Formats: sequence, C-alpha cells, structure tokens
Amino acid sequence: MSIKSKIATVAIALAVTSFAVGSASAKPKFNPVVPALVGAAVIGTAVIAASQPHYIHRPHRHCSMMPARDAWGNYLGYYVRQCHVHY
Repeated sequence: MSIKSKIATVAIALAVTSFAVGSASAKPKFNPVVPALVGAAVIGTAVIAASQPHYIHRPHRHCSMMPARDAWGNYLGYYVRQCHVHY
C-alpha cells in the first residue's frame, strides 16, 4: 500500500468511527459535518485510487574512460573520464 492509500484508509476509519460515536448518543440530532467528512473521505479515496503512480524522472549520468586528445586529434598518452548526462 502506498502512503496515499494508508492516509485515505485512516481518514475513512476516523470518519466512520466519529459518525458511529456521534450517533450513539441518547439525544438524536443532525450534524452536517460528519456526513460531509464521510463523503469527502469516499471521494478522496476514489480520486487516489483512480490516479496513476507518478515516477520521479532523474537525470542519468553515464561516465566512461576516453583517450585524451589534443586540438589536432593526436593521442596524448593517457585517459580521461568523460561523462554524459541523459535526461
């Protein structure tokens, strides 16, 4: 389970338990906040379940050892590390 799913599950559980505790009192009364929270939790869970996972795209650095050359292309006798960054 992802973090979003866990948070949504906890939110639904809290909303349902608060609704159950609020309705267990001896004096019946209408509280519009609790049904609104339950509805928001259900809609939020549906939105989270419908969304696709987002992967973070980080640049990839690829390094290799290339022969060192001067301005005219002559080999200098040693190797240098050359890195390319791929986006």
